[in-house]
Amino acid sequence: MGVVTRDAQVGFAGLGNLGEPMARALLGDGWALTVLDPRPGPADALAADGARKAEAPRDLAGCDVVALVVPDDAAVDAVLVESGLLEALAPGGLVVVHSTILPASARRLAATAAERGVGVLDAPVSGGADRALAGDLTVMVGGEADVVERARPLLDTVGSEVRHVGPSGAGSATKLANQLMLFSALAGVHEALDLARAYDVEEAAVLGAVASGTGASWAASHWGFFDETARAYDEGGTPVRERPWSKDLWEVVAAARAADVELPVAGLLAQMLAQRVEAHAREA
Repeated sequence: MGVVTRDAQVGFAGLGNLGEPMARALLGDGWALTVLDPRPGPADALAADGARKAEAPRDLAGCDVVALVVPDDAAVDAVLVESGLLEALAPGGLVVVHSTILPASARRLAATAAERGVGVLDAPVSGGADRALAGDLTVMVGGEADVVERARPLLDTVGSEVRHVGPSGAGSATKLANQLMLFSALAGVHEALDLARAYDVEEAAVLGAVASGTGASWAASHWGFFDETARAYDEGGTPVRERPWSKDLWEVVAAARAADVELPVAGLLAQMLAQRVEAHAREA
């Protein structure tokens, strides 16, 4: 089983806020794609640009690699397992799960696929839609080292920073850690601006002042990113519960509970941040 090259057939399931630009980056770099999404619009648009369109998960069974950018654990199981796609993949096939899922789910999928001779990587991404289109994402990869190297050309098209962080489940755990750091900072920025506003300090003045101070963070320096992302989710019809500031935080809490780790800040954020992000996006 050699390294995946552009002669490979790549199945790509999930054409949402991140999935569609990721698929376009792959297509633009010469990869042969067969795309799948429950909504006809995104798949039709990619088909017009050279991709093939699948009607059901089993239509991806002839692909050498299947990449998933679907919303959550349940969607990954539905596309890969419940549909029979995993059973239909040929030995030596490869599955790359870019979705943010629980570490336990990633481990289970990898073990199940290994029984069929299929490799699985949990390779969630970070960076947003613009970076996805540019192939400039950060990719956090969990899995066996030899499987990672087989997938390296494909991963390098998706991201400019590809990190193999450990065995199966490690990519998912690292992505959840990233999300907890990000959303902790985001909640702090919201409250900090509330405090400054109460003393008649303009939002732009606060953000400009802290940019070179110890309060600087990605969330502060990219203020407005989540307003734009929320609008994109609104346009795509993505429910709030499937958006990262809701879904990912609940997965952080679930993963912590499974590992018997106390994360009180994550529990609080899971309860309150989604409402705050959505309200700010509506005001903006």
